[in-house]
Amino acid sequence: MARLRSDFWVAAHLRRCAVEGVSAVQRRRGAPEAGAIFVKVDRLDGRADLYGPAPQALFEGAGAGDRRFETLMREALPPDVEARLTREIRFDSDLWIVEIDDREGRHFLDLTA
Repeated sequence: MARLRSDFWVAAHLRRCAVEGVSAVQRRRGAPEAGAIFVKVDRLDGRADLYGPAPQALFEGAGAGDRRFETLMREALPPDVEARLTREIRFDSDLWIVEIDDREGRHFLDLTA
């Protein structure tokens, strides 16, 4: 089973957030088929979290179409998260950025253990 295209995954995730009553936007559009996806969660209190794609070796036993994420930054200052995203963009200009605003830090992502 092939992995779900990035553009479809982002659209579905934005809908999932909306259904849950959580504000989320696509901040950057990347490569439609296979662009890496990063998710910033602004906790609206001066803290932010950043999630990025987990290395596939960490979850090879899962379904082939699954997308898993790992925590890259937790309760960091938003400018620090933005600096990390800037570095990621320099490394991979085809990446996607989804931004979620939620005081509880909800993201609805499948995280690696």
